[in-house]
Amino acid sequence: MDKGNVTSVTEFILLGIPLAYHFQILLFVVLSLCYVITIVGNATIIIVSLTQTQLHTPMYFFLSNLALLDISFISAIVPKVLFNLISGSKTISFHGCLAQSYIYFLLGTTEFLLLAVMSFDRYVAICHPLRYGTVMKPKLCLKLILCSWTGGFLDTIVQTILTFRLPFCGPNVINHYFCDVAPLLKLACGDTYLIGMLDFILASSLVLGSLFFSLASYGCIVAAIVKISSSAGRKKTFSTCASHLTVVFIVYGSCIFMCIRPSKNTKVDSTKIVALLNSIMTPFLNPFIYSFRNKTFKEALKRTMRNRNNFRNQKA
Repeated sequence: MDKGNVTSVTEFILLGIPLAYHFQILLFVVLSLCYVITIVGNATIIIVSLTQTQLHTPMYFFLSNLALLDISFISAIVPKVLFNLISGSKTISFHGCLAQSYIYFLLGTTEFLLLAVMSFDRYVAICHPLRYGTVMKPKLCLKLILCSWTGGFLDTIVQTILTFRLPFCGPNVINHYFCDVAPLLKLACGDTYLIGMLDFILASSLVLGSLFFSLASYGCIVAAIVKISSSAGRKKTFSTCASHLTVVFIVYGSCIFMCIRPSKNTKVDSTKIVALLNSIMTPFLNPFIYSFRNKTFKEALKRTMRNRNNFRNQKA
């Protein structure tokens, strides 16, 4: 293509999910409620874990980081979706699209790595309980968190830079509700084969690698649980990792579904629905799955509320 005839795209149009107006209003209300509940629920986990000393354990340290990750992850997508729904505007600037795409995949990649780290934590706690305190020291926990974020950064930064260095000369309509890489590559004027292959290799390696690590950890956990003589002991031990295993199935299941894209789309693309559910429901459900059903956390939450009320009464 003659570079002299190329017109650079300065903004993109997000098609979103095609719905009738009254359904768009309903979607706006549902997403708004889910967003608020998600922020409040995950912020509660962070505050309670920081203020209650009995929760100063590796498990709740990782859980607090997951809560912070979920708040950031949902905030990278949902506010823009809500704005587009209520305003009718579907545009996003080129640099806004770059930022949204990078943040979304950075946080998503980091979450996969963090889930693998949490699987390792449960493995040590159940398979080597006597060594748990000496292995999962604060210094190691901090290193594991830093490795998760560094891995997410390195996995995402290269493909993001390469994608947005491509020439975009029109059309500028993205068939999605956010700046996903796959529909963006379809709009590029240059050759995207190598970038597409790099994106596939990096994403597959990280997702499958972290999934294999998590499954291997839980394979060892199941083997250890089976050796427990009493059924009550087996049930109690399994309950300590059931929540995390549930989240692993939800996150990886939705990711694998989105990777296996259907050849024929219905009027509402099913991959968009699953991507939206992954962006919303996982951060929304995590506080309920991990903490609000946990007796220790509920007791810590009650103490936090009592301390807050006592502080208010003393101040009054």
